[in-house]
Amino acid sequence: MNPFHLAIPVVDLEKCRKFYGEVLGCPEGRSSSHWVDFNFFGHQLVIHQKEAALIEKPVSNPVDGHDVPVPHFGVVLDWDVWTELSENLKAKNIKFVIAPYLRFEGEVGEQATMFFLDPEGNALEFKSFKDISQLFAK
Repeated sequence: MNPFHLAIPVVDLEKCRKFYGEVLGCPEGRSSSHWVDFNFFGHQLVIHQKEAALIEKPVSNPVDGHDVPVPHFGVVLDWDVWTELSENLKAKNIKFVIAPYLRFEGEVGEQATMFFLDPEGNALEFKSFKDISQLFAK
């Protein structure tokens, strides 16, 4: 699978640099005074500094009794990596939009998921499947 590339707007470049680098543990790549590249679990994430007035606020949609923020992005991780990340985020007192939980338990598409925001309010979802072949299963 080829890595995706995603560029997101942020107001406070240094605060977000610390979040993605230290909180999520993403190695930093190239950067300038207005943007920073990260290795986002094997994918390329770039934070671009923008004026606050240019950034839209997210909305949410109800899913499984939760208000899922839209838009959001993230990565499907191996089960052990997801578990370790969720424990690390809890230890760092990350405020979850949707705390880590198991969705579709015992059904097709069973997955672990969690949602949280970066310092700029960009919503992230990290998920994992015990059986990755069910990623697109109906």
